[in-house]
Amino acid sequence: MLDVLTHTLRRRPERPAVLGATRTGAVRVKATCGELADLADCYAAAMLGWGVAPGGTVGVAVRPGPRALAVMLAVHRLGARAAVLDPGAGPDVLRARLALARPDLVVADAAAQAVAGWARPLAGPLRLALPDLAELGPVATVGPRLPGCAPVLDGGARSVRLPRCVDGDGDAVIVFTSGTTARPRAVVHTRSSLAAGMATVAELVRPRAGRPVLGGTFFVLVPSLASGAPVAMPARGLPVLRRQLRRLAPQATYLTPPRLRGLLAGGGRFTGRVWTGSAPASTELLTRIKRAGADEAWGVYALTELFPVAAIEQADKAAFTGDGDLVGAPLAGVSARTDASGELLLSGPAVRHRYLGEDADPWVATGDGARLDEGRIVLEGRRKDMVLRRAENIYPGLYEPALHVPGVELVLLVGVPAGDGDERLVAVVQPGPGVGRAAVRAALAGPLQRMGAARPDAVLLAEIPLSGRSLKPDRAATVRLAQRRLAQRRLAAVGRW
Repeated sequence: MLDVLTHTLRRRPERPAVLGATRTGAVRVKATCGELADLADCYAAAMLGWGVAPGGTVGVAVRPGPRALAVMLAVHRLGARAAVLDPGAGPDVLRARLALARPDLVVADAAAQAVAGWARPLAGPLRLALPDLAELGPVATVGPRLPGCAPVLDGGARSVRLPRCVDGDGDAVIVFTSGTTARPRAVVHTRSSLAAGMATVAELVRPRAGRPVLGGTFFVLVPSLASGAPVAMPARGLPVLRRQLRRLAPQATYLTPPRLRGLLAGGGRFTGRVWTGSAPASTELLTRIKRAGADEAWGVYALTELFPVAAIEQADKAAFTGDGDLVGAPLAGVSARTDASGELLLSGPAVRHRYLGEDADPWVATGDGARLDEGRIVLEGRRKDMVLRRAENIYPGLYEPALHVPGVELVLLVGVPAGDGDERLVAVVQPGPGVGRAAVRAALAGPLQRMGAARPDAVLLAEIPLSGRSLKPDRAATVRLAQRRLAQRRLAAVGRW
């Protein structure tokens, strides 16, 4: 699909490609199709001059936008692979990760280099930290260069003759996911698995040419632009994002659940179809999105190893009355099964080829407990999140969906050490904006009663901590929060709120 995108950009160079927003929410063009294609060619020529060859590795520390997309297109054209750098991972982790990937060149914008250098003290509160990028390999600056930055990537690049696009398969992208500084872990997607994933997204979303799509991820940008639809990068601030949505009226929107909840809390409105993923999307959230104007509201189940896996629309999710979290039927080409322990295993054309430094494996062990209900995937919680209470195994994901009732924004079931080798099951509930404690208590009474033997020992009303780039609910931090609250208030049983 990246090759298709290149042809699409050249066919109508005058059309807007990447859009932004002013503070009033007005649409502004950040790059036309022709400008994006020219930038990708320029970067490809520059990388060639820096010695990047087929099979090589380019570390990428560039903020989402036209330049980041152009870098990815350039890397693809040269038959190299991109290793994505996460500024939030911390310098020690990044050093370990890049020692494993061994980039031939690191490309970074001025902001990333500032975070690694003179602006490091300023970036601390934002939880951004990079090591000295020069430690990771040769460094080149993408975009405007500030004092102290590495040389500009495209300096003199126009004099380099571009090679033909590399054909065939091979590594395309490295995305670091987990592990430790001693043993970092990274997902390796090939050109073919990346193409399969983006084709699935295109078939699922069906973007129409000429109408804007709002979303900032690579898997939104490429299929949309390849279909002739301009893509608007979401504004960072919620007030501007609300105005942007109102004035843009996108045909499709992709935002994470935390961003959507923030928009809804401020009266945000939607148009067309809204998609969300990267963190659990409850029936309650999808219902609120449709009430706020969306024609359809979809939850997407996806992994770094396989994107996307399944999707479900609000009406189908709301109609499900069983235990667990229904995330939909596997999408075209995705194979799903469970092992003897109930862990969900997935495979398909879009599955990652391997983990970096490991052998290829066609199946991904998701870490999610699940069952297949008439061919549909029903999640039953993370295997590692199991709570052991009085010799009973309790999987939070099996019960949490039923607690997402009207008035409840988020809920986690966590195990808190009881001091005797046992655990206490605690429900930490985050009420929706403006919802009173009595209303939450009344709404939860029925679902808590239906939990039977898995009913929590205590219910706490609190704001649930979030973490990571996608702002997922942080279970470890929630356990610590519950421990503090229980110690303070000595809650021993549900009902003493």
